Amino acid sequence: MSTSVQNGRALPGAVLLDKDGTLLDDVPYNVDPGRMRLARGAAAALRELGGLGVPLVVVTNQPGVAHGYHAEADLVPVRERLAAMFADHGATLSGFFYCPHHPQGKVSAYSRACLCRKPMPGLLMQAANALHFALDRSWMIGDILNDVEAGRRAGCGTVLVDCGNETEWRLSPARQAHYVVPTLDAAARFVARRMRACGTAQVPAPGMHRVAP
Repeated sequence: MSTSVQNGRALPGAVLLDKDGTLLDDVPYNVDPGRMRLARGAAAALRELGGLGVPLVVVTNQPGVAHGYHAEADLVPVRERLAAMFADHGATLSGFFYCPHHPQGKVSAYSRACLCRKPMPGLLMQAANALHFALDRSWMIGDILNDVEAGRRAGCGTVLVDCGNETEWRLSPARQAHYVVPTLDAAARFVARRMRACGTAQVPAPGMHRVAP
């Protein structure tokens, strides 16, 4: 987990975003840039978050690699297309971190349990270490409770975009979002308000709070 201070200076917070179902319409195992479409509210969200001046980072499980549906190299054009989508709406993609593993994968090199597959916090910790931001000043936004759990394990504030993609609702304290909103643009407005008001994104008090759009 990153520290809030490095070399005597306070580290900034960041906004971490799930990809499929949150930023993009969920097309299972897709690596074709031509099929990538922004999800509802994502364009407005990117415009809002792009004005914050903090790192915007995508953290995503990509088990298609472990299942043999595509290679890791096929994720390069996906990242490039995401970066272009961010730029189209005045934002910068600061980092793209993915987990290629799955415990039941068919490709032996990737068939294992790991610390980077959400709901574990490894991707978020990798991002913080690489991009030098503080997890306890950051927010994780996703559409399912695995995103929430990863964020909470990493020490972030968490926002669940309750757009119908979570179907199991296996709740526990670690899987309880700090805030719940109906759309990604509502999540972006809420996080932007908090970061601008506080100058940071300190983790809120425990509990789930539903936020009006």
